[in-house]
Amino acid sequence: MRLNNYSTGHYSPGAPLWKQILWYFIGSPLVENHWLPVSNLKVCILRLFGAKIGQGVRIKPGVRVKFPWRLIIGNYVWIGEDAWIDNIATVIIESHVCISQNVYLCTGNHDWNHPDFLLVPAPIHIHESSWIAAKSVIGPGVTVGKGAVLTLGGVAGKSLEPMTVYAGNPAAPIKQRKLGILSDMNHIMSG
Repeated sequence: MRLNNYSTGHYSPGAPLWKQILWYFIGSPLVENHWLPVSNLKVCILRLFGAKIGQGVRIKPGVRVKFPWRLIIGNYVWIGEDAWIDNIATVIIESHVCISQNVYLCTGNHDWNHPDFLLVPAPIHIHESSWIAAKSVIGPGVTVGKGAVLTLGGVAGKSLEPMTVYAGNPAAPIKQRKLGILSDMNHIMSG
């Protein structure tokens, strides 16, 4: 490969230069800040820069977001300390998802067979009620099925099936997930 010939090809960050500069120098430092632990303020700043975020979202200190205008978050999502949403492509996190501490969501890679190390962006979609445990990594183009779990330090380079628990590097299925019987019984009794 020839890195001196590298270019992003047809890729665009998706926002005008002035917005990118404001994000890098004002928005991003405020969202990432450990001294500003107010989640609602972080949500407001992300929305101001174009993120689509539902209600009840909790964002802990140290969370990094590459491009908020390429971020869609549903309701009641938790994003843990020092998580990194490296979203050169769209990241969709549906409702009731837990993204734990130090999780890395990576939406871009390079074509190592291309002589100019071509950038290859691909979106990530995490479906409802999933849990991405601490220090896990999700790669470009991965879809996490509804209710799936990626355990501590897991690395998902391929999509994860719904209601399945995955572990390891590369992530492999280890068992089916069963939601609590008590919550099902409470739902039946109150209905």
